[in-house]
Amino acid sequence: MDYIRAFIVGGLICVIGQILMDKTKLTPARILVSFVTLGVILGALGIYEPLVKYGKAGATVPLPGFGYSLAKGAFKGVDEYGLIGAFTGGVTGTAAGIAAAVFFGYLMAIIFSPKMKK
Repeated sequence: MDYIRAFIVGGLICVIGQILMDKTKLTPARILVSFVTLGVILGALGIYEPLVKYGKAGATVPLPGFGYSLAKGAFKGVDEYGLIGAFTGGVTGTAAGIAAAVFFGYLMAIIFSPKMKK
């Protein structure tokens, strides 16, 4: 059942992104930033937490989940280190995901030798 809930939640997030691309003049980059920002806001307000408990990876893997992780890390950093933790906590909380994205992006660039667009 966890797989189905993750598929539904992640799929709905993707459907929202696709609708925004099809029906508005927003660029994918603006939608990306909006999703991450929305994840931070909903995480800070405590609204995203129930969605994470219900949809698990379906809610944490997409872009709003990254924003949620940033907010959660910032709150944890503030609890541990005070005000400076607000700046370092988000980066610490998402460091593994960022490192994995950089590593696998580099690995794919080596394997598939990308070319510049003309």
